[in-house]
Amino acid sequence: MEGGCFCGAVRYRLDADSFDTGWCHCRICQRVSGAPALVYTTVPRSSLTITRGDGLTTIQTTSFGERRFCARCGTHLAMTVAHEPDMIDVTVASLDAPERVAPGFHIFWADKIAWFDPGDDLPRHKASRSGDPTPPEQGAA
Repeated sequence: MEGGCFCGAVRYRLDADSFDTGWCHCRICQRVSGAPALVYTTVPRSSLTITRGDGLTTIQTTSFGERRFCARCGTHLAMTVAHEPDMIDVTVASLDAPERVAPGFHIFWADKIAWFDPGDDLPRHKASRSGDPTPPEQGAA
């Protein structure tokens, strides 16, 4: 799969199948995107190759996580977390064919903006995936 930023300055290729794709409703994702939630897909870090550009800006957004953006247009492309050093989470909307990767869960459901309704029955986790899922019928924030 291939993808890149809005302005085209950064392009990437994923040489492995993605897995563990899901919606994130945390306040950081909301703020860095200006959207109610983001969808990420996880791949081995070694499978991500930057094929054009070197203008990635890295921002430490938590004590354990970093996000990567195009330095030119600001497109949020990926994030990494300290407890998964060999993995990288790529923003699905930055893929050339985002419809090829469907989300399978929601995380940080407790932070979901009240008016946002994703309209699905996917498992809902109050916080990270390691927590117990909240049944969809009880998922209102």
